[in-house]
Amino acid sequence: MSTPVTHLWLREETKPMEHRAALSPDVCKKLLADGRFKITVESCKERIFADSEYENVGCTLVAGDSWRQAPADAIITGLKELPENDQTPLPHTHIMFAHCYKRQGGWKDVLSRFVEGNGLLYDLEFLQDDSGRRVAAFGFYAGFTGSAVGIDAWCHQQLHSGEKYPTITPYPNEDVLIAETKAKLAQIGKMPKIMVMGALGRCGSGAVSYARKAGIPEENIIKWDMAETAKGGPFAEIMEADIFVNCIYLSSQIPPFVTQQQIDAERQLSVIVDVSCDTTNPFNPIPIYNVNTTFDNALLDIPSANSRPLQLCSIDHLPTMLPREASN
Repeated sequence: MSTPVTHLWLREETKPMEHRAALSPDVCKKLLADGRFKITVESCKERIFADSEYENVGCTLVAGDSWRQAPADAIITGLKELPENDQTPLPHTHIMFAHCYKRQGGWKDVLSRFVEGNGLLYDLEFLQDDSGRRVAAFGFYAGFTGSAVGIDAWCHQQLHSGEKYPTITPYPNEDVLIAETKAKLAQIGKMPKIMVMGALGRCGSGAVSYARKAGIPEENIIKWDMAETAKGGPFAEIMEADIFVNCIYLSSQIPPFVTQQQIDAERQLSVIVDVSCDTTNPFNPIPIYNVNTTFDNALLDIPSANSRPLQLCSIDHLPTMLPREASN
């Protein structure tokens, strides 16, 4: 009896500035060596890995954005959401972050396409092993890069007050990113106080790790998790930090961490990085904004009665700042 073969079809990512891949060439090589997989890879100029890296390990290369014509048994594999302005039915099985099971904006439209096409969705956010632990997560690098953006935004406020924050571009590796942060902190001559919410999780541990690698003193890294938030927000302690990095996993309604009344009053806080990005979730614990930011417009100026600036980053695919590490 022949061994059943699973056909994975790695689609081209179309989200602007997305350079990661759901399957790296190294992973493809291991799967193909197993003998139970066939892998088709769409050509993609934005992907951190060259097309030739996939061809060299035995993948079949096809044109980008051709997954709609894939064989019916192909599992369409990607990271971020499908191309915009397309409401056609989806007959295939898809693996991706669909951003719809927490009632994010447009969730009904996404799921209705699967219903109409009789397709199947495996959402990366909710794939778990037998113990209930997620099997696919970019959380560490989401927190890691979120912390990097938060510290860099604070540095920009100190060094270039009033100037627009520059476009964020991918880094070849984390050492280059860390060196850049250290150089700016040395130029300023003082260290910010950074507060990480959800510090014990994958995402939060990444945020703490970056702060440490950037040289932030341990006493300046405030690490909060479920024990500290059990009393319920809003939390005055957030206002005492320079940078607030939110890394929680939101699964139900909770009291807000931050309110407009707080940011209108006296505060030290000048940068928020909402790595969790529950932007359109009705239970968003940072209800002072409702739009995602992007790599070319990374910071949102939050209106406040306080003259001290408050800027917020809500990029929902931060790990693509370090696409090679995040993909592996």
